[in-house]
Amino acid sequence: MKEGALKAQIRKGDLVRVVTGKEKGKEGAVLKVLPVKHSVIIEGLNLQKRATKPTQANPKGGIIEREGRLHLSNVMLLCGSCGKAARVGKKILPDGKKLRMCNRCGDVLDKDS
Repeated sequence: MKEGALKAQIRKGDLVRVVTGKEKGKEGAVLKVLPVKHSVIIEGLNLQKRATKPTQANPKGGIIEREGRLHLSNVMLLCGSCGKAARVGKKILPDGKKLRMCNRCGDVLDKDS
């Protein structure tokens, strides 16, 4: 991990809810986690317009919309069982494996378990 990077409790593919800002209350899947910048990119949220020059891949160029970053403190992980935004806790199995769990209902959030 790079200097200044944060060990995020949110991972790629997780469902999250935005709790502050202009996108407050909206939900989406995490496309990318940027631990050095303490931010995430969420599918379909915080769209920003960008002017692009013509390229071989995009011969017309023009204005495109793409997702912008949101700070990790502005999003919360959604629990699959209680359906609400929840704080994340850790659960250590007897074999030493660490799992993320919902502090609200106690359900395990990791899909691979």
